Amino acid sequence: MHLNSALKNKSVKNFEEATANILHFMSKLININTLFIAKNDKQVNEIKKAVNKNTVLIQEGTTMPFKETFCKVSVDKGNDILLIEDITQNERTKHLNVTEDLGGGSFIAIPIYYEDGENYGTICGLDTKTFEFTDQHIELFQTMSSLLTYVLELDKANKEIKEISVPIVPLTKGVAILPIIGHINEYRAELIIQSTLESSMNLELEHMIIDLSGVSRINNSVSEYLLNIVKLLRLIGVTPILTGFRPDLAITTLHVDVDFKGIMITNNLESALTQIGFSLNKNDNNHSRSQSVM
Repeated sequence: MHLNSALKNKSVKNFEEATANILHFMSKLININTLFIAKNDKQVNEIKKAVNKNTVLIQEGTTMPFKETFCKVSVDKGNDILLIEDITQNERTKHLNVTEDLGGGSFIAIPIYYEDGENYGTICGLDTKTFEFTDQHIELFQTMSSLLTYVLELDKANKEIKEISVPIVPLTKGVAILPIIGHINEYRAELIIQSTLESSMNLELEHMIIDLSGVSRINNSVSEYLLNIVKLLRLIGVTPILTGFRPDLAITTLHVDVDFKGIMITNNLESALTQIGFSLNKNDNNHSRSQSVM
């Protein structure tokens, strides 16, 4: 079985979803009871994902001190795979409380790293029975560790792209601007809504100016997305202001089946600021500044 076919048509949104798919794929290739991925910060070991076949040995979300785990033994070993066919006889594991709790068994693990070499955690296999590891099992864990490093970097890049695609800029206390650039689809609308609501709460905003001068086109779907953003902002007590309608977008808006009545709309940022009690003045050094006139 190949990874491509196993994951075919399975779209993943983030690292967490990818880990679930990878563990289920691995469980088809190695007949060990439990597979899991743990994250650690050198203090706490947290089980992020786990797959148990017969007996539940590991549960997702559980945490324990890192120094008391098999994962620490794996991380201490470095890049090499850790193979322990009998945890009660191995010098590095036989004194651990987790070994006493399990009563015996086998363990396999290899660390997962970020691209810069920082450790994320470990990908592990565990069984209470003695398990004979093969070269194929070793290769499987090594390959998946490398794949998870790649997925970690993709997830990190995706989060950075999300931040760039929803650049909320605080202007002054209680006021921020959201410049929307390019095309808005359903996925991006969800990102905008989530980021806008979070920023509105964190920044304690009273007004959110939504600049549409960079929007590529307006249609019914885009208009509905904008209205949803406006409605949700109002629900949390933030006054939305739409600005930056270009002439071509304004003409297109006449033909869409969405009602913009009741929404504050201005033609530019200066007008939007004026509407909420701010004016742009020039000082003696010819630099612009924003001054409240309320």
